[in-house]
Amino acid sequence: MVTKIDKYINQQVSIAPLVVFRIIFGLMMAGSGIRFWANGWIDSQFIQPSFFFHYYGFSWISPLGESGMYLIFILMIIAAFGVAFGAFYRISAITYFLTFTYVELIDLTNYLNHYYFVSLMAFIMVFLPAHRRFSIDVYRNPETFRREVSAWTINVVKLQLGIVYFYAGIAKINTDWLFKAQPLKLWLASRTDMWLIGPLFKYKWVAYFFSWAGCLYDLLVPFFLANKRTRVLAYLAVIFFHIITSALFPIGMFPFIMIFSTLIFFSDEFHERIILFLGRIFSTENLDFKVTRGRINSLPQHLIKIGFAAFFLLQLIFPFRYALYSDNLFWTEQGFRFSWRVMLMEKSGAATFYVENPENNHRIEITNSDYLTPLQEKMMATQPDFILQYAKFLKEEFTKKGIKSPKVFVDSYVSLNGRPSKRYIDPTVDLSQLSDNFKPKSWILPFKG
Repeated sequence: MVTKIDKYINQQVSIAPLVVFRIIFGLMMAGSGIRFWANGWIDSQFIQPSFFFHYYGFSWISPLGESGMYLIFILMIIAAFGVAFGAFYRISAITYFLTFTYVELIDLTNYLNHYYFVSLMAFIMVFLPAHRRFSIDVYRNPETFRREVSAWTINVVKLQLGIVYFYAGIAKINTDWLFKAQPLKLWLASRTDMWLIGPLFKYKWVAYFFSWAGCLYDLLVPFFLANKRTRVLAYLAVIFFHIITSALFPIGMFPFIMIFSTLIFFSDEFHERIILFLGRIFSTENLDFKVTRGRINSLPQHLIKIGFAAFFLLQLIFPFRYALYSDNLFWTEQGFRFSWRVMLMEKSGAATFYVENPENNHRIEITNSDYLTPLQEKMMATQPDFILQYAKFLKEEFTKKGIKSPKVFVDSYVSLNGRPSKRYIDPTVDLSQLSDNFKPKSWILPFKG
């Protein structure tokens, strides 16, 4: 068994799938950065806001101002193109990972599962020899050429994709999704105007069909992609699934990232044909034959493999941390993020904050829009750590205005997956006295389904 595992990890295979993935990933990330800029999101998300919600432990990260943020995006886009074309690859990959992850850490408001996926994949790409063929680096230095690589350098990409799908399927095994068809029942009912299939969405069975089919798809598709006999049908399912979700929901480039990324599951011969086709287009079809044998990768392979083992072990364990908390996961959201819980809930709410002067017990009602953007206010109203951070911010603001040790209270109501709106946070608790940590948040009122 050990011999088989060692062979599976270290056997020499064609580098072609890794090269094609490098090109796809780099170009899509460059396109994503350009799209972000073109839509004005740099300004609306990182320049206009006066307050930013922080990830736990990353409150020290802040935007660099208007010029600085545009410079960061310029570096990010250039680095993405550098990854795609294999130009100064290691520097490009590190730069892309750092700039992208920095941007995502600025404001927790912008958290999305697929941003988390991009950061993880960008980190993985730093350590892979994806530039050793069909790249500007090989053109500059032919001695770096490699026709074959160890199988693990390709399998880590497949494993990361498989984790995203499989854990998204596990997350769907819950009462709301399978037995109440929520939140799909709510979302599909609002899309009855959709061309051709829209009229079907008024029927309840359609929401249940989509819920169960989505769960089974996520659980099974990575295994079907890995199997040569079922790969083509599985990939057709990938295309269908992501095109449908893209048409139904505003989830940006994620469906297309997954459609093109999963091509890595196809055979070496498939990717060799892609490289040959691209070589003919760019008149570089003979570039690969300048050197038949390259030098050994300079990176310490045994350390990288140990690091990846720890990296994936953490990913396999971390999503289950929600089991440490007793109340409903979707209600408290403790252990919700970084767990591939993709589009599993519809949560809306309203939060009215009061700052109280302890000297005379006078309460001031806060207008949230004075401090938060519409998106920040919407996200804050339903997420406890946002509510706590905002309360801390209000305490600081009113301390600056001359109120000594102001107290902060919130009157909040939340609706989860179509349920009636219910009080969310204990209104008698002075939030300014609390500290954020990983302990159960007793100031969140218990969920009553």
